[in-house]
Amino acid sequence: MFISIGLIGLALIIVVLWDVFETIVLPRRVTRRFRLTRAFYNSVWIPWSAIAVRLRKSKRRETFLGFFGPLSLLALLVLWAVTLVFGFALLHFAFGSRMGLAAGHAGFFSDLYYSGTTFFTLGLGDITPTGPAARAITVIEASVGFGLLALVIGYFPVLYQAFSRREVNISMLDARAGTPPTAAELLRRHQEGQSLKSLDRLLRDWEMWAADLMESHLSYPVLCFFRSQHDNQSWLAALNTVLDACSLVMVGIDGIPKWQAQLTFKMARHAIVDISQIFNISPAKDHGARLPKKDLESLRSFLSECGVALRNEAGDENTLEELRAMYEPYTHVLSRYLMMPLPGWLPKARASDNWQTSAFENVSTAPDQPFRKCMLNAPSRKVPARGTVALHERPD
Repeated sequence: MFISIGLIGLALIIVVLWDVFETIVLPRRVTRRFRLTRAFYNSVWIPWSAIAVRLRKSKRRETFLGFFGPLSLLALLVLWAVTLVFGFALLHFAFGSRMGLAAGHAGFFSDLYYSGTTFFTLGLGDITPTGPAARAITVIEASVGFGLLALVIGYFPVLYQAFSRREVNISMLDARAGTPPTAAELLRRHQEGQSLKSLDRLLRDWEMWAADLMESHLSYPVLCFFRSQHDNQSWLAALNTVLDACSLVMVGIDGIPKWQAQLTFKMARHAIVDISQIFNISPAKDHGARLPKKDLESLRSFLSECGVALRNEAGDENTLEELRAMYEPYTHVLSRYLMMPLPGWLPKARASDNWQTSAFENVSTAPDQPFRKCMLNAPSRKVPARGTVALHERPD
């Protein structure tokens, strides 16, 4: 019996330490189906997201979902610590609870208490190990506890640095592609700013962003649950917008070379496919509803009115559909799983960017007119379906 208890305790310790190594130290995606961290996130995300679905107000729902990433990370650390403390307590109990107590008799609960004080290096001294095995286990447990604390101290800065790098480009996309970002609005604003050629450099930056996203989110999958600063932004929406824009450029837009769009598309598609494999979810099959035929005609009309010439020759529609089929099934399934809405291809009517909102002002203005002349140096012609926007309280 005591041998079995000792083996269980040793197995718990090995499983947790290996999971800590894979989660914090190992800088690559783990393909093994069963992992303690994966099982933990599967068990807590499902009820958490189920509660979020019942919240009717989008702001309250996004706030609730925003707590999951940091809280789940803290809960995972607690799970590791509690499991290690319990495993070392089982080892002490298996070796006969060789403890010297100031009062009372040694037993499993005294072993558990002593294991906790040793793991967190409290050194209270009310219980002391008396046998060689107990002393050896004490030294090993204290070393493990101190080492885990050091890893956690180094883990959090790396995690939040990766999060900050991710959010910088997402925030910059607000003024370039609208809120929520869309490929059509991205092209429209660059065309009106007479800066369509600079889109090539922008796509090069997003190629680097997609590569950094893939490396950081495969190494630290918990970052996938971290929400952006604003409720109407997300890393998934930004990545989907960039893939949409690359698809349009690859179909053919006058004045924009295809080479960089192809490179960015390949990197972004690689990132979205690999990230979806973290959660073992199959690609969606109903992705085609995002751009039906009538919306495609509206998209062409919108771009044409803005002065962007999207090629419309035989086979171009099939080319766009094939490109969409390479990434939309993955973005759709991630959108449903992570509860991050995807933007459309066309901007919403009467939508305002995040930079145009304020909690302290309430004035009406036409958002684009001053900037077309002063900043973009573009003609002040009317933009279809944009309207006026009132500065109001931030959605987040």
